Amino acid sequence: MNKTERLMAIVLELQRHRSLRAQDLADIFETSVRTIYRDMQALSESGVPLLGSPGQGYSLMEGYFLPPVSLTADEAVAMWLGTDFVGKYLSPKYQYDAASARRKIQSILPESIHIQSAAVRDSLLLIAGRNVEKMDETTHLQQICEAVATRHRITFRYSKPSDTPDKDAGVRAVCPYGVVLTGSRWMLVAYCMRRQQIRHFRLSRISELTVTDEEFTWPEHFQLSGYRPEDDRNTLVKVKISEQIAARLREDGSFYLERLEEESGRIIAVLRVRRLEEIIHTILGWGRGAVVLEPDELRIRIREELQNMLESY
Repeated sequence: MNKTERLMAIVLELQRHRSLRAQDLADIFETSVRTIYRDMQALSESGVPLLGSPGQGYSLMEGYFLPPVSLTADEAVAMWLGTDFVGKYLSPKYQYDAASARRKIQSILPESIHIQSAAVRDSLLLIAGRNVEKMDETTHLQQICEAVATRHRITFRYSKPSDTPDKDAGVRAVCPYGVVLTGSRWMLVAYCMRRQQIRHFRLSRISELTVTDEEFTWPEHFQLSGYRPEDDRNTLVKVKISEQIAARLREDGSFYLERLEEESGRIIAVLRVRRLEEIIHTILGWGRGAVVLEPDELRIRIREELQNMLESY
């Protein structure tokens, strides 16, 4: 990136953020703080209204906005693919906005860039995880996002297939932190007032959502982009598997797979689960190519399930 490109990129970064320190900009553009100081001086001399505050960093004077910049073919493809994803998997409100953004991107592209970007885009196929839950109005995505942005608590009814029909059993009051696509499911990450800890809620199981007037304070060190839930799968399962199953696991992986071991000419799959019933049908699906070694409780459960299946025939 040459100096001219970096100066324009700095202005764009300052438009995106309320303020940035020289060190922040140096980290973003992988240059020295001294170089950033020279860049800020050059921007100021060129008429960009910069504000500097010791300890706070640099910011743009309110109301200043850099005119739209041109897009390369690769940048256009990246934005186009983003609107494709939104159009396929988010709610109608965002689908409408995505279609509008796609038309605007298309309208500003020079003919040569449009042809080039369309050719690249046509060579790519956007496929998300298997059986991704497509959002609709019942997922309340827009309400949740607005509640996150304004720091307002929400309440909703949460139902699971195993829940009892208790009228108040599924009522939740939470501080919403964000929405995540994990595997094939959309999840709300939120601080649950009942459990007094961060919990995850499938959006497809949420109903009767209400944004309350009660505000909450964002955790000082919490960032959704860096959040990783604690792994509470504390039960280990060992299964002797065939080479065919091992090859499949090496290629496709598995949420439950901890590692593959070779022991006395045998291949052992070490699985990690929360509850034994989670893995029963997976192991049954492996057929005669899998034999549970431990724990004994799972061997008994598998045997009982097989006996029940046999009685059905």
